[in-house]
Amino acid sequence: MNRLTIWFMAFAFLISCKPQAEKQQENTSQDYWSFENRDDQFTGGIKMIPIKTEKGEFKVWTKRVGNNPTKKVLFLHGGPGMTHEAFECVDGYFPQEGIEYIYYDQLGSYYSDQPDDLSLWTTERFVEEVEQVRLALGLDSSNFYLLGQSWGGILAMEYALKYQENLKGLMISNMMSSIPEYNAYAQEVLGPQMDPEVYKEIKAMEEAEDFSNPRYGELLFNHYYTEHVLRKPAEEWPEAVMRTLNHANNQVYVHMQGYSEFGITGDATLKEWDVRDRLKELKVPTLVIGAQYDTMDPKHMEWMAGEVQNGRYLYCPNGSHLSQYDDQKNYFSGVIDFVNDVADGSF
Repeated sequence: MNRLTIWFMAFAFLISCKPQAEKQQENTSQDYWSFENRDDQFTGGIKMIPIKTEKGEFKVWTKRVGNNPTKKVLFLHGGPGMTHEAFECVDGYFPQEGIEYIYYDQLGSYYSDQPDDLSLWTTERFVEEVEQVRLALGLDSSNFYLLGQSWGGILAMEYALKYQENLKGLMISNMMSSIPEYNAYAQEVLGPQMDPEVYKEIKAMEEAEDFSNPRYGELLFNHYYTEHVLRKPAEEWPEAVMRTLNHANNQVYVHMQGYSEFGITGDATLKEWDVRDRLKELKVPTLVIGAQYDTMDPKHMEWMAGEVQNGRYLYCPNGSHLSQYDDQKNYFSGVIDFVNDVADGSF
């Protein structure tokens, strides 16, 4: 067989394979977006999942986007009492990567049931809620990635400390492992960086517990939130973020977090939360996300990544507390790399 014949045979083989490859890629895309044989086709991916508690049964809202049997990310939003809406920018990054993801409003949040009972707002009960959501969605250690941001990071850590055998990967976004250390960072590092007169006025209103004073919210938003929560002028904050703020359940938020993001105030139930000494118990692959301008100390976040048994630190040099918005490229490239690395065994 001469070289010309071999060349033509090779060329013919490549031509015959090309449509097949294109068809395979097309089918993969179709499979990702298909609702065929899914029980949530009628609702476009939305499921109201029943949650059993000591105070009765309630329903929480979830919405699944895409199909990937090996990569499923469940988001735990911040607050407590905020909503999944702060994560809606994920729509711009995960679908083209083929990563399935689930939005979820925790009990008490806007799209879920909102019972009026303070005894429900405990970290322990929220952990059991996440476990019931996991079971209802069919997530397991072959595919289940949990990403918690802010308060959601607390919940993610607590869930992993009890149920890490159910996880494939854990992502702790913009949340320290100790509220006392968070408070110290806010008051000893970030506060003194503010205009001294503004900081003095804020502290005076906090000491007087004058949290309902419109001036208090105005000062925090214009001098603290736009520097350390989302680094954009107030008029440029994304509509989805404003929506989650407007939809916040203040009963849950104040009971657990207090009145301010400037440290945890009053007798909020999370005030003494601290799992620093337990991080070493975590064996599951873990990504810890910190940001330069965050309300959380980025050095503490880096330390956390070294404390867990199998950790990685993702640093967002331009980001703040919502670094999924103000340092989006670094944030999502790091998250996507982590999910893919864990999935293919290269983490």
